[in-house]
Amino acid sequence: MKKKKNKEEKEIKEKKIKEKKVKKPKKKKKIRGITILFIILDILVAGCFVLVYGPFSTFRNTIINTAMNTKTHQYIAYTFWSDEVIQKVLSQSAYIPISDNVNLEDIVIDTSPKASYENEYDEMILTRDPGNEDYKYMKIKVGNYDAHLVAIYDPSKVRLIHSKSFNTGTGQERIKDMCTRMGGKVCINGGMFIDYGWGSDIPMGYLIKDGKVIWSDGNGPANLIGFTYDNKLLLTYSTGEDAIKAGMRDALEFGPFLIVNGKELEYVNPAIGGYSRAARVAIAQRRDGVVLFLVTEGTHAAGPNMMEVIQALKKYGAYNAANLDGGTSAQLTINGQIINTPKNIYGQVVTGGRRVVSGFGLILN
Repeated sequence: MKKKKNKEEKEIKEKKIKEKKVKKPKKKKKIRGITILFIILDILVAGCFVLVYGPFSTFRNTIINTAMNTKTHQYIAYTFWSDEVIQKVLSQSAYIPISDNVNLEDIVIDTSPKASYENEYDEMILTRDPGNEDYKYMKIKVGNYDAHLVAIYDPSKVRLIHSKSFNTGTGQERIKDMCTRMGGKVCINGGMFIDYGWGSDIPMGYLIKDGKVIWSDGNGPANLIGFTYDNKLLLTYSTGEDAIKAGMRDALEFGPFLIVNGKELEYVNPAIGGYSRAARVAIAQRRDGVVLFLVTEGTHAAGPNMMEVIQALKKYGAYNAANLDGGTSAQLTINGQIINTPKNIYGQVVTGGRRVVSGFGLILN
């Protein structure tokens, strides 16, 4: 019995020793895994430090311009950089406003097809698609980015579009819904609105429709973009009331003006090209009266700069042109379908487009 008991005790001890031996490697493996995790985190932190504070000025400038221009994400810039650095970067995108007044007499409306064309781009604009006398859609490049250009042949049918209500909490609409509701065929987004992070239905600046101010959050002069009763694109720095006296029928507030009487906007640092890079929206008119809607692909941190937009518009004959709200808001719809791919600040696709408050549309009803 004693021998049997000793044998059992010996077997129990050996079993415990084996269990300890089995557990030790697991502990080491766990410690090793934590160490590797910390090493990876250190590398990521070091990499971010180099990107933010290292020699990569392009990355820094992109982040700062993106954060400051989106307004609701300005804290990102202030988290990593001083106010002095931020202002220095922003000053590089500063532009010299065009002081010239639009000469409406230069616009002589005649959008009929021609016997001959100035160049291939002129021919591309004026050659209609079979069975469509209202507009022509063209896929083009602006810089290295895909873009969408629409030529509208009757400027009298280009009208302000707007959300179903203002400052009610439920007024926002996607451009495709707004366009359909107002009898539009082709529409783009246009003006600013107060953004609480998820947007709002509160416009910023003036909205003018049928010769009346339908919204204003101030009474001072501003950059107004719109069409006169003579169906000419008027870009004016004035109050809404003065713009109406000058013949404005439909307009919204935004900017800057990109081309005035064929004269291009100048940037303090042409190498940067203004406003960093983002998805862009612009409206223009040629001397023959053809209206151009331009929407580019991109995000808040990737897309054409403003100089590339100006160059593209000039190539297709723009004589007067203005920048509209881009980034996540950038939207082009044709026949109720969104044509571009809107993306948010994180590069995620915004299905159906962002809810906004205003724009321009080819209204056939």
